[in-house]
Amino acid sequence: MQGRARADRDLWDAGDITGSLVPPGSVFAFLAGHRRELFPDSFTADLFRSGTGRPSLPADLIGSVLVLKELYALSDTQAADALKFDLRWKVACGRSLLQTSFDPSALVYWRRRIAASQRPDRVFDAVAEVIALTGILRGRRKRCVDSTVFDDAVATQDTVTQLVAAIRRVARVAGGAAQVIAQVCQLDYSRPGKPPIDWDDPQAKEALVSDLVNDALAVLEALTGPDAPERDAAAADALGLLALVAGQDVEPAEDSDGTDGRWRIARKVAPDRVISTVDQEARHTRKCKSKRRDGFRGHVAAEPETGLITDCEMTMATGPGSTDAENGVKMAGRDRFHSSPAAAADGDAGVPEQPQGAGVPEQPAAQMPDRGWPGDGSPAGPAPGPATAAAEQENAAAGGRDDAEPQAGAGADAGPDAVPDPPRSARNDAGPGDEQAGPGAGAREAGDGNADADADARAGAPAGTGAEAEQGTGLEVYGDSAYGSGEARAAYRDGGHDTFIKPGPLRPAVPCGFTIDDFAVDEEQGTVTCPNGVTRPMSAARTVTFGAACAGCPLRAQCTTAKDGRSMTIHPHEGLLRAARARASTEEFRQAYPTRSNIERTIAWTATQDGRRVRLRYIGTSKNDAWLHTRCAGLNLRTLVKAGLTRRGGAWALA
Repeated sequence: MQGRARADRDLWDAGDITGSLVPPGSVFAFLAGHRRELFPDSFTADLFRSGTGRPSLPADLIGSVLVLKELYALSDTQAADALKFDLRWKVACGRSLLQTSFDPSALVYWRRRIAASQRPDRVFDAVAEVIALTGILRGRRKRCVDSTVFDDAVATQDTVTQLVAAIRRVARVAGGAAQVIAQVCQLDYSRPGKPPIDWDDPQAKEALVSDLVNDALAVLEALTGPDAPERDAAAADALGLLALVAGQDVEPAEDSDGTDGRWRIARKVAPDRVISTVDQEARHTRKCKSKRRDGFRGHVAAEPETGLITDCEMTMATGPGSTDAENGVKMAGRDRFHSSPAAAADGDAGVPEQPQGAGVPEQPAAQMPDRGWPGDGSPAGPAPGPATAAAEQENAAAGGRDDAEPQAGAGADAGPDAVPDPPRSARNDAGPGDEQAGPGAGAREAGDGNADADADARAGAPAGTGAEAEQGTGLEVYGDSAYGSGEARAAYRDGGHDTFIKPGPLRPAVPCGFTIDDFAVDEEQGTVTCPNGVTRPMSAARTVTFGAACAGCPLRAQCTTAKDGRSMTIHPHEGLLRAARARASTEEFRQAYPTRSNIERTIAWTATQDGRRVRLRYIGTSKNDAWLHTRCAGLNLRTLVKAGLTRRGGAWALA
């Protein structure tokens, strides 16, 4: 049954005895006074349908512990110890000085119960509801998007380790598989560790790879043949994993077609390669060309003036659904703090904005407490006092700072994708991560040159409606070139959103030569005209070949070095991409785009703790996505507390 917090206090209540030691204006002090309003009994009521049995931990206790645990990037054991020994935790959670903590496994239980419920992100939702009720984001349309790579919780495995582990897994979970493996395999998989060979002998290693692959194929043939019984989900997954790792990293040996049983490790990396049999969703990826990372990709959308995270998503590092462009569109489409024209047309108004006089003091958007970063044009916020200074100390202890300069060491340890931004005067239009060209960059990004389509694309409006009709109704999305694919720009336009997204660079076939923007595209006629005035039709696949026309062309040296002449593929969203490149050269874009750099600070807060990168503790995308949402909830709560979050007249308000 659901446990409820006691209304009376213990004689040794930590808040009564040591509450004065907790810095005012900190998250600890806020939870000490308002945790029951933030996490009422209804926070976990749906998890307990029965009114009988042993009472669970109270909702305000478990909610506070989950927030503090992820805000300070602690393990389950560290969080349980903090609740037992740390006075700040005891005060924040309403504990007695003499109370011990719960077992760390209780947190595993709660995460599983919450993940299996209809509200798996309830901690993030609870803080988001407070954000909506305070009105701090009322009238704020800007959203900055970015991503960063989180290191996974498992070790990256080589081919030999994966094959051995996959065969042993089949032996454990598939009925009768252990006897089959002992009969058909050449190697003994009952012994722990790798097979004993001379690892300095290349021929011995090649022979081992061949034996492992042949054993895997023999096991699959014996257990998945036409006469094989139907397997349960665990056995089917184990056999599927074995088939995957037996084929993703190997190829027939030199002078072999694979039928003679000779194999070798492939001289390439398989696309979407599984890097561990323990966490099958962890992937190789690169945030830049010089550094490879293994893990997951976290996507974050934030309001730049307040620093509040409006949405987040954890995906695999590579593969379907993991690109920045896809997730940028997804987060803009489900933004709960601003109703887009598309959402309004569908009858989904998101979180309703509380009207003036409904328990929350109405404040103009320009007077909302902001970070007040120098040089960014935002209001400077209240003068620092004792509470603000205490909040800054607590913020620094939690892995971030709210002043204009990044914490020492945080930028270097955060990597190229999470460097806190410098003052605005020191920034340029290119930010960290811009070197990663987004999908559709290069020769495949272009526009149709149509003046009306140019104006509509510039404002993020559907073609033919005009820029003025849509201006100011959707979000303003700021992102680097990874978010500027043609498909993403079309989705933003259809959703009624304006975009300040840096276009991908054009790379001419000849240095300093013609780019695709120098070719005129006529979508109505389906033709492309080159700089020399030669017109060729587009094929059904939108390819164009100029061929023999390039032979005697006086501009050939500036256009192509191909023997068969210039050829190109025209992107389906040519007009949007070309219009985006044209807009990027305007003064309006140059003044607005630096707003994107504010997301770097938010990414640094999310991905670092005490100047070091946060390493994931969980297996799989769904568990790590739950962690990211709780982490962002803690960061949002800290931002709100520093902005003066309090209760006034029974409603949430900003001081």
